[in-house]
Amino acid sequence: MDRRGFLLSSAAAVAGLKPLNRPNAILTPLSAGEDISSNQPVIPVGLDAYRLWDRWPYQRIGERAYMRSTYDRYGGNEGADASHFLYQLGNNFNVTLHVEGPGVLYFARYNHWHGSPWHFEVDGTDYIVEESSTPDPLHPVENSTFLPASVFPSPLALTWSATNGADLTWVPIPFEQSFRMAYERTRYGTGYYIYHQYVGGSPLSQPIRSWNLNAVPDKDVLDLIAKSGSDLLAQTDASNRKTPGIDEKSGKLDLAAKSSHALTDIEKAPSVIRALEFSVPRESSLEFGRVRLRIAWDKRRDASIDAPIALFFGAGTLYNRDDREYLVKAFPVHIRFDAQRVNLACYFPMPFFSQAHFELLNEGDTAIAGVRWSVRFTSFNDPPHHAGYFHSTFRDHPNPVPGEDLCLLDTRETEGGGDWSGSFIGTSVIFTDRAKLNTLEGDPRFFFDDSKSPQAQGTGTEEWGGGGDYWGGQTMTLPFVGHPVGAKSPEEAKSQEDMIGSMYRFLLADLMPFGRNARIQLEHGGRDNSTEHYRTLAYWYGLPSPSLIKTDELEVGDHDSETAHNYDSPIASEALEITSRYELGVDVLDGKETYPAHTEVGRYTAGASEFTLKLTPENLGVMLRRTLDYSFPNQRAEVFVADAAEMSYPESPNRWKFAGIWFLAGSNSCVYSNPRSELGATGHMIETSDRRFRDDEFLIARDLTQGLSSIRVRVRFTPVDIPLFAGAPSQKLAWSEIRYVAYCYVMPSFKLSS
Repeated sequence: MDRRGFLLSSAAAVAGLKPLNRPNAILTPLSAGEDISSNQPVIPVGLDAYRLWDRWPYQRIGERAYMRSTYDRYGGNEGADASHFLYQLGNNFNVTLHVEGPGVLYFARYNHWHGSPWHFEVDGTDYIVEESSTPDPLHPVENSTFLPASVFPSPLALTWSATNGADLTWVPIPFEQSFRMAYERTRYGTGYYIYHQYVGGSPLSQPIRSWNLNAVPDKDVLDLIAKSGSDLLAQTDASNRKTPGIDEKSGKLDLAAKSSHALTDIEKAPSVIRALEFSVPRESSLEFGRVRLRIAWDKRRDASIDAPIALFFGAGTLYNRDDREYLVKAFPVHIRFDAQRVNLACYFPMPFFSQAHFELLNEGDTAIAGVRWSVRFTSFNDPPHHAGYFHSTFRDHPNPVPGEDLCLLDTRETEGGGDWSGSFIGTSVIFTDRAKLNTLEGDPRFFFDDSKSPQAQGTGTEEWGGGGDYWGGQTMTLPFVGHPVGAKSPEEAKSQEDMIGSMYRFLLADLMPFGRNARIQLEHGGRDNSTEHYRTLAYWYGLPSPSLIKTDELEVGDHDSETAHNYDSPIASEALEITSRYELGVDVLDGKETYPAHTEVGRYTAGASEFTLKLTPENLGVMLRRTLDYSFPNQRAEVFVADAAEMSYPESPNRWKFAGIWFLAGSNSCVYSNPRSELGATGHMIETSDRRFRDDEFLIARDLTQGLSSIRVRVRFTPVDIPLFAGAPSQKLAWSEIRYVAYCYVMPSFKLSS
């Protein structure tokens, strides 16, 4: 079986169809001078996502992010969420990620060298990526690197030598048609991966072109990320504070106990905050770390930032157990100690349009003298609906509920609720105040825009924070991930403050856009069974207006809905009831059912289905979401779109236009292979979970939908016959459809209140 092909089965003959094997269109930027009636913001792509970091707040209309991983399909923590493979094409080709359609892989995380060599199969070409410890993994190489090192350079690629437990790469890997990742070895094969896909016709900053081993990251990007911990706005050196075009307000104050103090109101607007800095005497650092920073934009009722200072700047406490210069040395924030003072800086761009109000709230019993502050800002020249307000949403979780994820953010309940559009860009989390590191087994699960399946499913809290094996109990701080504070164990803690353990994770190129809502959840412990006191921050940009509008919904199997949408699927099954679950965690904890099963109705087919969906004519492309039965493996179809109005006239010619390939790899059955020894033989254990329900997405280019009030969609099943492993029992192939929902991309209609 050729692993470089798409492995199309001749089973298409069942429906009398032949796969077209048409390529997906290469995504390219808009032509110079092309008219964009919506004035849609440019989406930074590839290395531009770093270069254009000042566009962090901008709306990403037509960009979707997904995070896949080797998580335990039963919802627990089997093998520490390692070694669960979609399928195996051979003992040395164990697939963890398979995507069709154009996109960019922005991040990959592995546990040490485990799994290496890794196969990066880009558009059918297989490239070998490995770690320098691979030849003799029983004797790992000190100061190891990714290989080829020139293609995966620091600081965009770092191994366990720097991270204390993980191999991480933020090197963008663009693909025009497909991407597949596979591990050659399966022992402790833990990993998670973030990739983006785009609506065709979206204004990209550069074309998406296939990656290869000659794609060495540009020096300007490496130099930029290497500036982490320094003044990102300085043009020459750290003393050059008078950067052209930058205004500054600053001051000094003594912050009384049990008091609040307004720092400043900035009314030169519209503007964007480019730097926010504080400095306090070292002897006041612990108390200042507990002070709350509050920032409100444009006289909104709720402060968008209301968070403890230490956690906001990336650390659970300002206790510096080993007298490091940098407690946090991240790209957007840092905490630096000198002989007399502790200095905190934040460089997240923060736009506002009429006023920015800053204040400090000291709820403690101790006054804090000698606080210095500075805010630097510059003009913002784009329309208000192009960018989002910066938010830092704080949540205190003193008593986590057994069997329920911690909710770090639900935009439907935040700052008045309603629809929000923007991007999720990171977390800062205190996961213990007792130096208990087993709380780190909890998986992150993120849901966007009404999805009942997590678009992002991780393998653990410390993996999310860039480490592995609890960072070996060591602290570390890097540009986008870190475990800055916390003793290894209660016995090694120097004080009660030293027992506070925290981690941060910042998303830049790998940020996660949403168009109407975001729900950010974190499992507490490996089975949602930790009793630790968590405190969390979710960083995000958002406007209180949607960029995704739900315009129609087809319930397959419902007679009235099928009739209303002109649903036609000649060889589909009868409407069937399916009772199962989504992937949301363990089903039962301590004898109590946590995620009850429920019943849906749907059909499956080996042929084609057609249906009509309503749109809003001013759309900028469409996201089509399908609810499906994930027990059918590797569901693949060719999608065609037509103007529904033209299709209604018998004399009109067939106007079907190819929209792309809709493919969902894997199923609710996976292959578990976690041999006891590093070089142990690959195993072939099939595991099938009772999690058949899944929501999946397909993006339709705007030139196929813009200006139309309804479209006719044709989904044509093209079977992909990939056994779980050679000799595994055969699986039934079909296209499953329970529900289709149309969401139209639009520019947010946000306007400032008078």
